[in-house]
Amino acid sequence: MLHFVEFADMAPAEIYAVLLDRGVCRCPESTMCRLLRRHGEVGERRRQAVHPPRTVPEPVAENPNRVWSWDITKLKGPVEDAYRCLCTIIDIFSRCTVGWMIADRENKDLAERFLSESIAKYGIGTVWLTIHSDRGSLMVAQNVARMTAGLGVTTSHSRPKTSNDNPYSESQYKTLKHRHDFPGRFGSLEDARAWCTQFFTWYSEEHRHSGIGLHTPCDVHFGLAGQLREMRADVLWAVYAKHPERFVRK
Repeated sequence: MLHFVEFADMAPAEIYAVLLDRGVCRCPESTMCRLLRRHGEVGERRRQAVHPPRTVPEPVAENPNRVWSWDITKLKGPVEDAYRCLCTIIDIFSRCTVGWMIADRENKDLAERFLSESIAKYGIGTVWLTIHSDRGSLMVAQNVARMTAGLGVTTSHSRPKTSNDNPYSESQYKTLKHRHDFPGRFGSLEDARAWCTQFFTWYSEEHRHSGIGLHTPCDVHFGLAGQLREMRADVLWAVYAKHPERFVRK
């Protein structure tokens, strides 16, 4: 019966309903599905899009200015539906903010200039630089891609709709928006720039980052972390010499 011409393009639920309307009940819908499944006749018959598997990006940096991560977040303006766009570039080795910019809207030309000026400011060899980002409209814009390709900079992108692939920038934005003095809204671009200037100065020069051994990003970026680590060890050894009983694991 399921192979009848009139039922060939119907789902089991429709066939079951049609038969009921005719006063017939041969079997429940579940039995129809079981019989069709037994003969391999259950499934999607339309062509399905098949996407190649996306590899998980794993940017690794062994020195400063080798891998940068950049992203954009929105800061609330003075009224509802008014936003400021904050662009930041963070060095994933040191977590140092190597560039930031605030604009009143997302703009591809501003993004291109922002990246090129940040690269020029540090005077680094672009052949060794990789810039990682998500797949936002500015990150995949053609003019930005042409600019980075022209400089010889390698680019990498997160998987679609996967924010965890760009954790460094996302983590910084969380720190920014959970600061005790972070305002809910900014009255103007000048207000936003003034607050962000203070924040990024604190973040780079004073904030002890858990991801880099509780050093400041600037200390790691400019090679001072090793000396500070030795100084910390000397302090701990001195305390251990006086009170070894405090150190349970020696």
